[in-house]
Amino acid sequence: MPDVPLVLLHGGGPGVDAVSNWAATANRLPFRCVAPDLLGFGTRIVEGPDGPRAWARARADQVLALLDREGLEVVNLVGNSAAGGAAALALLAAAPERVGRAVVMGGAGTGPLPAEVPFYDEPTKESMRATLGRLVADESVHRDLLDDLTRVRFDQALRPGAEKAFRSMFGADTAPLDLTTITTPVLALHGERDRVSPVEVSERLAAALPHGRLAVVAGAGHWIHVDRPDEFCRLVEEFISA
Repeated sequence: MPDVPLVLLHGGGPGVDAVSNWAATANRLPFRCVAPDLLGFGTRIVEGPDGPRAWARARADQVLALLDREGLEVVNLVGNSAAGGAAALALLAAAPERVGRAVVMGGAGTGPLPAEVPFYDEPTKESMRATLGRLVADESVHRDLLDDLTRVRFDQALRPGAEKAFRSMFGADTAPLDLTTITTPVLALHGERDRVSPVEVSERLAAALPHGRLAVVAGAGHWIHVDRPDEFCRLVEEFISA
Protein backbone atom coordinates (compact mmCIF):
# COMPACT_ATOMS: atom_id res chain seq x y z
CA MET A 1 0.00 0.00 0.00
CA PRO A 2 2.68 2.52 -1.02
CA ASP A 3 0.24 5.38 -1.68
CA VAL A 4 -1.45 5.15 1.72
CA PRO A 5 -0.07 7.62 4.30
CA LEU A 6 1.82 6.24 7.28
CA VAL A 7 0.93 7.74 10.68
CA LEU A 8 3.79 7.58 13.17
CA LEU A 9 2.70 7.61 16.83
CA HIS A 10 5.55 8.33 19.23
CA GLY A 11 6.38 6.67 22.54
CA GLY A 12 5.44 7.80 26.01
CA GLY A 13 8.60 8.77 27.86
CA PRO A 14 8.89 12.03 29.79
CA GLY A 15 9.47 15.05 27.54
CA VAL A 16 8.94 13.16 24.29
CA ASP A 17 7.49 14.67 21.14
CA ALA A 18 7.03 13.43 17.59
CA VAL A 19 10.04 15.23 16.09
CA SER A 20 12.59 13.88 18.57
CA ASN A 21 11.08 10.38 18.56
CA TRP A 22 11.15 9.87 14.79
CA ALA A 23 14.14 12.01 13.76
CA ALA A 24 16.30 9.00 12.88
CA THR A 25 13.84 7.23 10.61
CA ALA A 26 10.87 9.30 9.37
CA ASN A 27 12.69 10.54 6.26
CA ARG A 28 13.98 7.05 5.44
CA LEU A 29 10.58 5.40 5.10
CA PRO A 30 9.16 5.35 1.54
CA PHE A 31 5.77 6.68 2.55
CA ARG A 32 4.12 10.01 3.16
CA CYS A 33 4.56 10.17 6.93
CA VAL A 34 2.30 12.06 9.35
CA ALA A 35 3.70 12.35 12.89
CA PRO A 36 1.53 14.24 15.41
CA ASP A 37 2.36 15.09 18.99
CA LEU A 38 0.06 12.87 21.03
CA LEU A 39 -2.15 14.23 23.79
CA GLY A 40 -0.12 14.83 26.94
CA PHE A 41 3.17 15.50 25.13
CA GLY A 42 5.00 18.11 23.07
CA THR A 43 2.62 20.76 21.81
CA ARG A 44 -0.42 18.84 23.10
CA ILE A 45 0.05 18.98 26.88
CA VAL A 46 -3.48 18.84 28.25
CA GLU A 47 -5.29 17.59 31.30
CA GLY A 48 -6.64 14.17 30.50
CA PRO A 49 -8.23 11.07 31.99
CA ASP A 50 -6.73 8.74 34.57
CA GLY A 51 -5.01 5.56 33.50
CA PRO A 52 -3.18 4.34 30.40
CA ARG A 53 -6.18 2.79 28.65
CA ALA A 54 -8.27 5.93 29.00
CA TRP A 55 -5.37 7.95 27.56
CA ALA A 56 -5.04 5.42 24.71
CA ARG A 57 -8.70 5.91 23.79
CA ALA A 58 -8.35 9.70 23.96
CA ARG A 59 -5.31 9.56 21.68
CA ALA A 60 -7.14 7.26 19.26
CA ASP A 61 -9.92 9.85 19.08
CA GLN A 62 -7.26 12.54 18.51
CA VAL A 63 -5.81 10.60 15.57
CA LEU A 64 -9.26 9.99 14.08
CA ALA A 65 -9.97 13.73 14.26
CA LEU A 66 -6.64 14.39 12.54
CA LEU A 67 -7.50 11.95 9.74
CA ASP A 68 -10.86 13.64 9.25
CA ARG A 69 -9.28 17.11 9.11
CA GLU A 70 -6.69 15.95 6.57
CA GLY A 71 -9.21 14.04 4.49
CA LEU A 72 -7.42 10.72 5.00
CA GLU A 73 -9.90 7.88 4.65
CA VAL A 74 -7.42 5.04 5.24
CA VAL A 75 -3.90 5.08 6.70
CA ASN A 76 -1.31 2.67 8.01
CA LEU A 77 0.09 3.02 11.50
CA VAL A 78 3.35 2.66 13.40
CA GLY A 79 2.82 2.92 17.15
CA ASN A 80 5.78 3.14 19.50
CA SER A 81 5.55 1.62 22.98
CA ALA A 82 3.04 2.48 25.70
CA ALA A 83 1.78 5.75 24.19
CA GLY A 84 1.81 5.32 20.42
CA GLY A 85 1.42 1.56 20.43
CA ALA A 86 -1.48 1.61 22.86
CA ALA A 87 -3.14 4.40 20.88
CA ALA A 88 -2.73 2.37 17.70
CA LEU A 89 -4.42 -0.66 19.25
CA ALA A 90 -7.25 1.50 20.59
CA LEU A 91 -7.72 3.01 17.12
CA LEU A 92 -7.82 -0.44 15.51
CA ALA A 93 -10.55 -1.45 17.95
CA ALA A 94 -12.57 1.74 17.50
CA ALA A 95 -12.32 2.30 13.74
CA PRO A 96 -10.82 -0.70 11.93
CA GLU A 97 -12.05 0.58 8.56
CA ARG A 98 -9.64 3.54 8.80
CA VAL A 99 -6.44 1.43 9.05
CA GLY A 100 -4.95 -0.93 6.50
CA ARG A 101 -2.03 -2.34 8.51
CA ALA A 102 -0.32 -1.51 11.78
CA VAL A 103 3.12 -1.98 13.31
CA VAL A 104 3.44 -1.70 17.09
CA MET A 105 6.65 -1.65 19.10
CA GLY A 106 7.91 -2.68 22.52
CA GLY A 107 4.72 -4.38 23.67
CA ALA A 108 2.42 -1.44 22.87
CA GLY A 109 1.65 -0.86 26.54
CA THR A 110 0.13 -4.30 27.05
CA GLY A 111 2.59 -5.29 29.77
CA PRO A 112 2.50 -4.30 33.45
CA LEU A 113 2.97 -0.67 34.48
CA PRO A 114 6.48 0.23 35.70
CA ALA A 115 7.06 0.08 39.42
CA GLU A 116 8.11 3.74 39.51
CA VAL A 117 7.14 6.83 37.53
CA PRO A 118 10.17 7.61 35.32
CA PHE A 119 12.10 10.87 35.84
CA TYR A 120 9.51 12.89 37.75
CA ASP A 121 10.31 11.42 41.16
CA GLU A 122 13.82 12.84 40.61
CA PRO A 123 13.51 15.58 37.94
CA THR A 124 17.18 16.21 37.16
CA LYS A 125 19.18 16.07 33.95
CA GLU A 126 21.02 13.06 35.36
CA SER A 127 17.73 11.27 35.91
CA MET A 128 16.56 12.10 32.39
CA ARG A 129 19.83 10.82 30.94
CA ALA A 130 19.47 7.57 32.89
CA THR A 131 15.85 7.21 31.77
CA LEU A 132 16.81 7.63 28.11
CA GLY A 133 19.82 5.36 28.45
CA ARG A 134 17.61 2.39 29.29
CA LEU A 135 15.85 2.71 25.93
CA VAL A 136 18.85 1.61 23.86
CA ALA A 137 20.78 -1.64 23.97
CA ASP A 138 24.23 -0.04 24.30
CA GLU A 139 24.47 3.51 25.59
CA SER A 140 28.08 3.94 24.41
CA VAL A 141 26.97 3.64 20.77
CA HIS A 142 24.48 6.51 21.10
CA ARG A 143 26.24 8.79 23.60
CA ASP A 144 25.94 11.99 21.55
CA LEU A 145 22.29 11.33 20.66
CA LEU A 146 21.38 10.60 24.27
CA ASP A 147 23.14 13.76 25.46
CA ASP A 148 21.28 15.87 22.88
CA LEU A 149 17.93 14.28 23.70
CA THR A 150 18.53 14.77 27.41
CA ARG A 151 18.74 18.54 26.91
CA VAL A 152 15.66 18.67 24.68
CA ARG A 153 13.46 16.35 26.70
CA PHE A 154 14.47 17.74 30.09
CA ASP A 155 13.17 21.17 29.09
CA GLN A 156 10.02 19.75 27.54
CA ALA A 157 9.31 17.54 30.53
CA LEU A 158 9.24 20.61 32.79
CA ARG A 159 6.71 22.55 30.73
CA PRO A 160 3.60 23.63 32.66
CA GLY A 161 1.18 20.72 32.97
CA ALA A 162 3.57 18.08 31.65
CA GLU A 163 4.18 16.33 34.97
CA LYS A 164 0.49 16.26 35.91
CA ALA A 165 -0.45 14.79 32.54
CA PHE A 166 2.33 12.21 32.72
CA ARG A 167 1.50 11.05 36.23
CA SER A 168 -2.17 10.63 35.33
CA MET A 169 -1.13 8.07 32.72
CA PHE A 170 -0.18 5.75 35.59
CA GLY A 171 -3.50 6.09 37.45
CA ALA A 172 -6.40 3.75 38.04
CA ASP A 173 -7.78 2.15 34.92
CA THR A 174 -10.63 0.25 33.33
CA ALA A 175 -10.79 -3.26 31.88
CA PRO A 176 -8.09 -4.07 29.29
CA LEU A 177 -8.74 -3.89 25.59
CA ASP A 178 -10.04 -7.15 24.10
CA LEU A 179 -7.29 -7.85 21.58
CA THR A 180 -9.25 -10.71 19.98
CA THR A 181 -11.63 -8.17 18.43
CA ILE A 182 -8.85 -6.51 16.38
CA THR A 183 -8.98 -7.94 12.86
CA THR A 184 -6.41 -5.64 11.21
CA PRO A 185 -3.04 -7.23 10.33
CA VAL A 186 -0.55 -6.19 13.03
CA LEU A 187 3.22 -6.67 13.21
CA ALA A 188 4.59 -6.57 16.77
CA LEU A 189 8.25 -5.52 16.79
CA HIS A 190 10.37 -6.09 19.88
CA GLY A 191 14.05 -5.55 20.59
CA GLU A 192 15.91 -8.65 21.72
CA ARG A 193 17.76 -6.57 24.37
CA ASP A 194 14.80 -4.44 25.49
CA ARG A 195 15.42 -3.31 29.09
CA VAL A 196 12.00 -1.67 29.49
CA SER A 197 9.63 -4.46 28.45
CA PRO A 198 10.54 -8.15 28.04
CA VAL A 199 10.05 -9.88 24.70
CA GLU A 200 7.36 -12.05 26.28
CA VAL A 201 4.99 -9.06 26.31
CA SER A 202 5.03 -8.86 22.51
CA GLU A 203 4.87 -12.64 22.23
CA ARG A 204 1.60 -12.60 24.16
CA LEU A 205 0.35 -9.61 22.18
CA ALA A 206 1.01 -11.22 18.79
CA ALA A 207 -0.56 -14.49 19.93
CA ALA A 208 -3.73 -12.74 21.13
CA LEU A 209 -4.28 -10.77 17.91
CA PRO A 210 -6.21 -12.72 15.25
CA HIS A 211 -3.82 -11.50 12.53
CA GLY A 212 -0.76 -10.74 14.63
CA ARG A 213 2.86 -11.42 13.74
CA LEU A 214 5.98 -11.07 15.87
CA ALA A 215 9.46 -9.97 14.78
CA VAL A 216 12.23 -9.88 17.38
CA VAL A 217 15.08 -7.62 16.28
CA ALA A 218 18.45 -9.00 17.30
CA GLY A 219 20.72 -6.62 19.18
CA ALA A 220 18.07 -3.90 19.59
CA GLY A 221 16.77 -2.38 22.79
CA HIS A 222 13.43 -0.71 23.38
CA TRP A 223 14.25 1.91 20.73
CA ILE A 224 14.42 -0.45 17.77
CA HIS A 225 14.32 2.43 15.30
CA VAL A 226 17.41 3.96 16.94
CA ASP A 227 19.44 0.80 17.58
CA ARG A 228 18.67 -0.87 14.25
CA PRO A 229 17.27 1.83 11.91
CA ASP A 230 17.96 -0.08 8.68
CA GLU A 231 16.25 -3.24 9.88
CA PHE A 232 13.40 -1.24 11.39
CA CYS A 233 12.72 0.55 8.09
CA ARG A 234 12.97 -2.71 6.15
CA LEU A 235 10.54 -4.54 8.42
CA VAL A 236 8.04 -1.68 8.38
CA GLU A 237 8.24 -1.26 4.61
CA GLU A 238 7.88 -4.98 3.90
CA PHE A 239 4.91 -5.41 6.22
CA ILE A 240 3.07 -2.25 5.20
CA SER A 241 3.62 -2.93 1.49
CA ALA A 242 2.60 -6.61 1.59
